[in-house]
Amino acid sequence: MRMLRLFVGAIVLAAVVVFAVSSTFVSDYGRVLLLCAYMLVGGSLRSRLDQQNRTSLDTVILVAVYPLAGPAAAVVVSAANSLVQRRGIPLMKRAFNGAQFVLSAAVGGLVYDLAGGPVGAPILESPQRMVLAGTLACLATLVVNALLMSTVLLLDQGVSPLKSMRYAAAPTLLPLLGYGCLGLLLAVVWIGGMGFAAGLLILVPLVVARWALSQYEAEKQAQAATMRAFIEVVEAKDLYTRGHSERVSAGVGLLGKHLQLSADRQTALQHAGLLHDVGKVGVPTSIIRKPGRLDDSEMNAIRLHPARGVELIGNIPFLEEVKSAVLHHHEKYDGTGYPAGLSRENIPYFARIIGIVDAFDCLTSTRSYRPARSVDETLAILVQDKTTHFDPELVDAFVEVIRSQGWKAAAADQPAPDGSVQAIDHDDLSLGSSGGASGSAAGPV
Repeated sequence: MRMLRLFVGAIVLAAVVVFAVSSTFVSDYGRVLLLCAYMLVGGSLRSRLDQQNRTSLDTVILVAVYPLAGPAAAVVVSAANSLVQRRGIPLMKRAFNGAQFVLSAAVGGLVYDLAGGPVGAPILESPQRMVLAGTLACLATLVVNALLMSTVLLLDQGVSPLKSMRYAAAPTLLPLLGYGCLGLLLAVVWIGGMGFAAGLLILVPLVVARWALSQYEAEKQAQAATMRAFIEVVEAKDLYTRGHSERVSAGVGLLGKHLQLSADRQTALQHAGLLHDVGKVGVPTSIIRKPGRLDDSEMNAIRLHPARGVELIGNIPFLEEVKSAVLHHHEKYDGTGYPAGLSRENIPYFARIIGIVDAFDCLTSTRSYRPARSVDETLAILVQDKTTHFDPELVDAFVEVIRSQGWKAAAADQPAPDGSVQAIDHDDLSLGSSGGASGSAAGPV
């Protein structure tokens, strides 16, 4: 923590010095004040509407300042951004955020100047040079911003800079460069004759678009809350399966990314993973917790849970795409599963993925009748059951994912085995025989 405070202090001091020096080079204070007003308004709207992509409006305005008023003015305008941060942010973080933006703007301005970027009316005479210099300046601001942030994450949480760049900075690079291009367009329209009103033409549609996206994010959060409400009811029936659905959703998410599914497919897959066992809400708790073997009627009640799950989510429009995965996640690759006895590629793709992760999490979790198995032992079971239970190509992909990224197994405070003679866990491949994978031929129930 001491190193983090020293680093933040040094960044803030550097930003103050850069701001003080840059302010002495500003000549057109009228235009700079107008641009500061844009930054204040844009920052205020951003803090309310743009929680997921907090730099979009800032980037548009900042990149516009380079050709409109010059690099020094960009530093001054960037400082206005620190005045409109969200409430509740700790003082140290607030100071770092402001300083980070000022230093990023300064480096971007330096790059714009070195690239020969025109300022003012000459941008209409050399638009190609302005676009090149502006794009390089935007890229420089993003790189500096990412480097400063990755350093903070390293000092505060021990996250490697490479990981920070890969998972936090890289996905936003192209979108923010696109916002930078809007900033250059704003500068051209401004100098071309519209003046201050150019901001209304460029920024108002962007604000409306961001508002629409914020509403979409709110809807997604409501959807997630609905699904978690289902799952909490299900998992309240059995302490040993608490967190199972969340882990399956996370596991299929890892595999989906490895398989390079589209964003929509990825979301649908994770929804299906979360809801795959929701039908158990219709299974009597007495059956789920029964310590001994089940009779035929009780077995049938367990086997009906995929169909009951489809019934529960059937009237929810945003879950239309996950129904087949919920219904068929207990099919087996060799056709001996249920409810339809589908085999090989006739089993829906998502159902094949969920079946693998479902069994994997079950085996690496504690149950009332046995302790958790190790990750290595469980992966060996999955490999041994390729072509009988599971799609061999998907098993190989899942093994590769777990070997490279690891697995967060069930919580350590999960109840210890209580010695029950239980044989109803429909995900446990080891039930039905004395020895692990070979016993899985008895089939999940």
